[in-house]
Amino acid sequence: MSLFVLSGCAGTRHPPLTLAERVDLERFMGDWYVIANIPTALERRAHNAVETYRLDADGTIATTFTFRDGAFDGREKRYHPRGFVRDTASNAVWGMQFVWPIKADYRIMFVDPEYRYTVIGRERRDYVWIMARTPTMPESDYAEIIALLGREGYDVAQIREVPQRWP
Repeated sequence: MSLFVLSGCAGTRHPPLTLAERVDLERFMGDWYVIANIPTALERRAHNAVETYRLDADGTIATTFTFRDGAFDGREKRYHPRGFVRDTASNAVWGMQFVWPIKADYRIMFVDPEYRYTVIGRERRDYVWIMARTPTMPESDYAEIIALLGREGYDVAQIREVPQRWP
């Protein structure tokens, strides 16, 4: 994810994003397949993208973002940003740090009650990630999420499905 593009969130012309009311961090941890996104420059050619979270004893979130570059058999790329919960009342607002001291805006807009799907957004509506616990999701659920993002002020025409193919 592009470090400098992700760093700021000032100047938004939208009302605040609607966020998940409460995120159970323990349940949120683990693997999330990136189903679709408005990609950063780093992710434009991603295949089999997976974001993995682990809650550390100090309350920060060790994150591993892995994908294949350009094709399913492309070179594997792996990044290790660290998440910092900024709003402990909801656990829905994080700072995601790729390079010290910059903490990018990272907001959990939605997580379904079973923790099967989540949507991560930013106040600027410049990037978004639709993720699931499995490499695919039912089209009806995907359509509902796209409609939600449209209501939240995202340009849904920019959202791209991330190729996922697993053995």
